[in-house]
Amino acid sequence: MVNSIAHLLKANGAVEYGEFVLASGAKSSYYLDVKSALSNPSVLNVVGQEISRIASFDVVAGVAVGGVPIAVATSLVSGKPYAVIRAGAKSHGKGGQIIGNVIGRQVLLVEDVTTSGGSVIRGVEALRAEGAIVDTVVTVVDREAGARDALAKRGIHLIALSRASEIIGDPDQIDPIF
Repeated sequence: MVNSIAHLLKANGAVEYGEFVLASGAKSSYYLDVKSALSNPSVLNVVGQEISRIASFDVVAGVAVGGVPIAVATSLVSGKPYAVIRAGAKSHGKGGQIIGNVIGRQVLLVEDVTTSGGSVIRGVEALRAEGAIVDTVVTVVDREAGARDALAKRGIHLIALSRASEIIGDPDQIDPIF
């Protein structure tokens, strides 16, 4: 069965081949440019609809930068509020790392791509520190490189709308992470 999200991402230029260093620090022979594919409003809308259909939440949150448009799209489709997780706390204005009310609320964290899970783990920790209840992360693409296990060890369920292998084929055949 063809994954429609994977097909949509591929059709919108989400895959590039070359030599890349990922946010996790790993090197890869391909890059999943999901942010660029999601700049197409029809692709972003489909992703927001799918997340709203498969997950239950009071608030949807995204880690800046990649998760923010996904959180906004999901918020618009679901009619539920969104929150933004900054890379770090601000020292001016109201300060803080979280924009939006998450205290005591069931928060769904969304991300564009997960590899090792590091950025979403930091996002979950920031949300929990603000009093949010977080047990699920939805990623548009799971690179299948450890995020699922890293999150599971912390009691967090990872739902992937697509996997790297569905977009690029068998990742072992192209030496995806070395």
